[in-house]
Amino acid sequence: MPPKVDLDKCDGCETCVDVCPEEVFELEDDKAKVARPDDCSDCETCVDECPNEAITMDE
Repeated sequence: MPPKVDLDKCDGCETCVDVCPEEVFELEDDKAKVARPDDCSDCETCVDECPNEAITMDE
């Protein structure tokens, strides 16, 4: 399953953009967006590194 971003928690810090090894994320309107969900490898680095706990992986 691709990651999901809680836009209420996301402050656009770009951590997910920087740490994602598959380049799944982009910023859009100063918020993280899952731009390439099919490229996600489910490594959960984005979940672990997001300082605002704005990213989750639904099972």
